[in-house]
Amino acid sequence: MFMETEMPVMQWSEQLELGLGRMDDTHREFVEYYNALASASPETFLQRLDAFIEHTIAHFDQENRWMEQVGFPGCHRAEHDRVLAVMHEVRARVEKGDKVLGMRLVEELPPWFENHAGGMDAALAFHLQSIGFDVEKEGGGIEPGGCGPASCTCGGAASKESAAV
Repeated sequence: MFMETEMPVMQWSEQLELGLGRMDDTHREFVEYYNALASASPETFLQRLDAFIEHTIAHFDQENRWMEQVGFPGCHRAEHDRVLAVMHEVRARVEKGDKVLGMRLVEELPPWFENHAGGMDAALAFHLQSIGFDVEKEGGGIEPGGCGPASCTCGGAASKESAAV
């Protein structure tokens, strides 16, 4: 375990299930990558953090493409951007030796993810289902590559979630 400290393990549960196959599969993978990161040794932590960030980029890009295709409010994308900025900053600081900040990120990710999946992602899944958007035909698999800029039309709704990360 990283720095000899027991890190929280994230468990997949029905509470995280949103009813969209590709979204649920990606969320299951997020949990798997997180658990690999949480169980990393000091020697493997940076490598596993890189893998986690790579997966998270692809995960968020997938959702961002869906949101752009259906005109979903941009505050969800802004939340993704904030979380990725934090991950990149933490990664840079861990590389310079700030192991405590790396541990803090690992501690904060489970409650952030549960809140994000149960709030913003649940709203997106509901919207996609309600308009009949077929995520299976959207492009087949997670592919890196974002969509254009989006403006936030939700006010500060996402700021509480990003504050935890």
